[in-house]
Amino acid sequence: MSEPGAPRPTAVVTGASSGIGAATARLLAAWGYRVVCAARRADRVETLAREVDGVPVACDVTDDDAVARLASVAGERVHVLVNNAGGALGLEPVAEADVQRWQQMYDTNVLGTLRVTKALLPALVAAGGDGVVVNVGSIAGLLAYEGGGGYTVAKHGVHVMTETLRLELYDQPVRVTEIAPGMVHTDEFALTRFDGDRERAEQVYAGVPGPLVAEDVADAVVWMATRPAHVNVDLLVLKPRAQAAPHKVHRLPS
Repeated sequence: MSEPGAPRPTAVVTGASSGIGAATARLLAAWGYRVVCAARRADRVETLAREVDGVPVACDVTDDDAVARLASVAGERVHVLVNNAGGALGLEPVAEADVQRWQQMYDTNVLGTLRVTKALLPALVAAGGDGVVVNVGSIAGLLAYEGGGGYTVAKHGVHVMTETLRLELYDQPVRVTEIAPGMVHTDEFALTRFDGDRERAEQVYAGVPGPLVAEDVADAVVWMATRPAHVNVDLLVLKPRAQAAPHKVHRLPS
């Protein structure tokens, strides 16, 4: 936490309008950060920013101009960047893939992360050794599962981009980290994946004793970001006890 009276360090969280992003913004604010809350839905990030005494930015990470505005608002020094914007669409097999949906997932998860990281990297370096990037990946970026083709491709891209950036910045005062959550029960992830079909979305979590919640992931993200400056948490895989793999989940009988 920052010292009383000292300027607050700055954290930028994308995808902050709900779920993991909103929970992370709240916890970073509790740790004393000035949180720049970025997401496409302006009304939601404005509400969140008021709650956490942060700064709202309406930002679509697939839009170069919007990302440039985000970098301008964030300022000359950024201590924490949480690349959380992303998501999954559909659960069709590869043979029935919707190319447009695959493109959308790649644009948001991979190229969105790239745009924001590029734009904020000078400010992260300027933080003088305190800069850290936390990319929110997924166990889908480490393992494949049937029906997850487009999402696993995108999250594998995030994973490899994280590894590459770490290699390229090995002599720079910026840490590059990734968290890879498994099943997280949030209000919108599965609902978005299934085009608003709430019954189908709830089936994802049906019978699972204790799936992760957004606050679990936020707690891990903030722990990673607040390690001493010489400590780099390359990859943290976080799953509920009931989930052994993307395709192997314990469910209680209904």
